[in-house]
Amino acid sequence: MKKLFLVIILAIVNLSFSPKETTWVAIGDSMTYLNEHLNETGNRVNKGYLTRVVEKLPAIRYINQGHNGWTSGGIAENIENLGLVKADIYSVFLGTNDWWAGRVLGTFNDYKNNTGNNTVFGSYRIIINKIRSLNGNAKIILITPMQRVDFVYINDLKNNAFGSYKDKNGQSLFMFADAIKEIAKHEHFDVVDLFNNTRMKINHLVKYKRVKDPQTGSYKNYKYPNFIGIPFNPETDNYPYPPEAENITFDGLHPSDKGYKIIANKLVKILKNY
Repeated sequence: MKKLFLVIILAIVNLSFSPKETTWVAIGDSMTYLNEHLNETGNRVNKGYLTRVVEKLPAIRYINQGHNGWTSGGIAENIENLGLVKADIYSVFLGTNDWWAGRVLGTFNDYKNNTGNNTVFGSYRIIINKIRSLNGNAKIILITPMQRVDFVYINDLKNNAFGSYKDKNGQSLFMFADAIKEIAKHEHFDVVDLFNNTRMKINHLVKYKRVKDPQTGSYKNYKYPNFIGIPFNPETDNYPYPPEAENITFDGLHPSDKGYKIIANKLVKILKNY
């Protein structure tokens, strides 16, 4: 009887000191999506940022709501159909596809006045409203887009895009990052500012881009910014970012293991305080 009583007491003690599981919903684009689809990186990435975070904070359970290629407008448009659930923490990591798609950024008044899904500011308001309807007490983290150089999709060379060193539709990627920070400041949200992270500056994203020298036709390794404007032909040219070229990204846009580690560490620093 005494042994049974002792077992019950120990069980109660263990239960009392067991850490409460915290649920984290990560809303995002391919940067988040790839965590569960590493094969789509050509197996260049071993772990995404979600996996890396929960390895350090095992009391957190994440739900991956990353949608490949989506903008904040796409998330907002489909917000009622995504299956978002009540959680303790939400992160929103979007913006780079909005910039490339040429979506209108709008102004903070679009966010403040909830003007709809015609601007990025308006899209973020729809997303934040949905999160608050699920849990008004949830912690919300906004993550700015990273800088980017010339992107070439490793599984389809015809899918490529120039980097954030020039504007798209008259808008810089910096403007999108700044807008996200403005929302975070207004709402008193924590923010992970990847765009202005010194370790993720545009000249650190790849070691080089391997393209043909226009004068000789021979492949040459060009460091940023020397490869800007040098033609790349997806029909005939080799993939311009061999494994040796990767640094913070493996394809000019998406994080490598090194890049994902930086993102995860920034998130861990915030999440461990919740």
